[in-house]
Amino acid sequence: MAYSFPTRRGTALLAGSLAVLGLLTACGDGTAATGGPQKVSGTAAPATGGTTTGPAPATSGSGPSGGGSTAPGRTATAPGSAPAASSGTGSGDRADAAARSTRCHTSELRATVGREDPGAGQENFPLVLTNTSGRTCTVRGYPGAAFTDAGGRQLGADPKRTSGSPVTVTLKPGRSAWAGLTFSNPQVSGARTATPSTLVVTPPDERDPLTVKWTAGQVPVGGNSSSVFLTVLSPGTAP
Repeated sequence: MAYSFPTRRGTALLAGSLAVLGLLTACGDGTAATGGPQKVSGTAAPATGGTTTGPAPATSGSGPSGGGSTAPGRTATAPGSAPAASSGTGSGDRADAAARSTRCHTSELRATVGREDPGAGQENFPLVLTNTSGRTCTVRGYPGAAFTDAGGRQLGADPKRTSGSPVTVTLKPGRSAWAGLTFSNPQVSGARTATPSTLVVTPPDERDPLTVKWTAGQVPVGGNSSSVFLTVLSPGTAP
């Protein structure tokens, strides 16, 4: 029996049938066709508030999954969602809020240096902060201080803080609080000295300083026994 070659039309039909069979086989064994959607392991669910077309942008204050950090005292929320309701305000939070609302600001205070009260080889001065505003405010802790020359350059190291228990001092208009500024007499200690032009004072928890003219002569700025010390603020203008 003679073998006959298939016609062109028959060849085309056979090729089409084989292509369809190949597609059916790919769908059946779970292999995705080239160019089709692929399932990626670990894909996050859509964010609340709508569907995104790409990865959600990272935001500061996001939770651990976002790689960011949450500011103290604040709760991170997902983009587009309402802030979570607070479960209540603790006594510590209320105290912090009260302190922020009543704290004396630099613009409400005047700094002065009181009369010297010398001790045994010690020079002691009250550093006084007075409330010049029309409201009652508070100070707490240690002020900042530094001796400077006429050009504004600091002389010596920053004063050290003596041990003490800070208390909140309430200042009505016109009332004052004081901190002790003390150092060894340079003539006794042999420390290297300089004569400041000003004493720069920064109230507790403030950044803007106050400037006081220094008229008490030389202060230690280097060598042995050159440290200057500050105490916590107490009510009044002197010990």
